[in-house]
Amino acid sequence: MAGAAVLVALCAAASASATPGVASKQAQAQQILAQIQQIDDSLGAAVESYNLANVQLKKIESDQRENRLQLKLTRANLKVAQDSLAARLVSAYTSTQDNSTLSVLLGATSLDDLLNRIEAVNSTSRQDASIVQQVTSFKAAIQQQRAELRKAHSEQRTIVAQKAAQKQRIESQLASRRQLLSSIKGQIARIKAAEEAQQRQLAAAARSRLSGGVPVPGGIGISASTPEGSTVAPPNIHGGVVGIAMQYLGVPYVWGGSTPRGFDCSGFVAYVFAQIGVSLPHSSYAMYGMGTPVSTSQLQAGDLVFFTGASHMGIYIGSGQFIHAPHTGDVVKISSMSGYYSSNFAGGRRV
Repeated sequence: MAGAAVLVALCAAASASATPGVASKQAQAQQILAQIQQIDDSLGAAVESYNLANVQLKKIESDQRENRLQLKLTRANLKVAQDSLAARLVSAYTSTQDNSTLSVLLGATSLDDLLNRIEAVNSTSRQDASIVQQVTSFKAAIQQQRAELRKAHSEQRTIVAQKAAQKQRIESQLASRRQLLSSIKGQIARIKAAEEAQQRQLAAAARSRLSGGVPVPGGIGISASTPEGSTVAPPNIHGGVVGIAMQYLGVPYVWGGSTPRGFDCSGFVAYVFAQIGVSLPHSSYAMYGMGTPVSTSQLQAGDLVFFTGASHMGIYIGSGQFIHAPHTGDVVKISSMSGYYSSNFAGGRRV
């Protein structure tokens, strides 16, 4: 994304003295890089949809574990209640009292039939009624838990299918991206060299601000704002994540990645915040609904910033800059919230 601007600058600088053939190749390179940027945008959305499916799947699996445990406990409670009921009925049968409980027992053909008869005639003692109510309640709970498990299994199958489709889409787009990149290999090498030099300067300036205790400006002076821009966010207490995030500059982008071996955008943010004990889901879409909305003028170091419909995100570091894992083929780096990122800014959140 930032590479597009660098390539345009390189091509523009050379165009004055370029031969018609070179100028044509430069125009072709710009067109190809624009296509790559479109793929990167689409890839970002696909990757974060995949990540969101993972978050949803973990929630379903957690619910299933809890339901299975509750089902096991309820079955055990049902057995205890049934044993109590059986003992009570045996007692009624062996007693000399000619009560209605005994008559109900003699007319029943099964335990279920017995329960229905007892409930229908309402002729048991208070103790009997309590036992019957327990049995009936536990049986209803078991039915409900079984239904919830069936529903969870159905949702699980749906999300697994969605994940498979998203993964296929990601792999297909990555193949197209690699093919386009190979066609402008020389230009890409110059872009990377220019960006690496720029990154060294940005990182040095950011480290200087952090080590020197220089106040970090909040607002970034762009026109975009969150829909809830009027909300007053509480003070940010997580500014320390910026220093932690800086430790991972240069780590390669890996879609689905959430470790220093490789990060995607939300995996990077989640990993960094985990270092200060803040648990965030590995999904930019999920994180976009967390915390408090922050307008651009209120942004502080440590706030989350979102772009392109929340399909991309990073951590604001102050001075109109943020740190992020941009896209495949790139590394964790510092970018300015201007140009592309200004026009695609989706909002800020403070967690």
